[in-house]
Amino acid sequence: MEILINILIAVPLVVGVVFTLVTAIGLNRFPDPYTRAHAASKSSTVGVLGILLSVFLHFWLIEDHFNPRILLGILFLFITAPVGAHMMGRAAYFSGVKPSELTVKDELGEDLRRFEGK
Repeated sequence: MEILINILIAVPLVVGVVFTLVTAIGLNRFPDPYTRAHAASKSSTVGVLGILLSVFLHFWLIEDHFNPRILLGILFLFITAPVGAHMMGRAAYFSGVKPSELTVKDELGEDLRRFEGK
């Protein structure tokens, strides 16, 4: 039973570490702030979820201490990380930061031009 509990704790931890590594690679490889913010918000959210879930399971199953604050931390992260990345992307756009030449479509620019035309 102890091996099963350790595997149950290790799997989300490994998933979290892999997604955190993907975040680091994305931050180094992507060309502009918009794609970097996307990499940072999406994959790091899942990475931290895996790590916090492992911490929660460890304390609950091994230490016999149920701590709902860790679950609240996961919920808080899932609410704030995407919203924060979205707001930083909009702030960068309205500050005049140009997207990469590799950007295929500028939907916000299209919407703003359509709105100004009315």
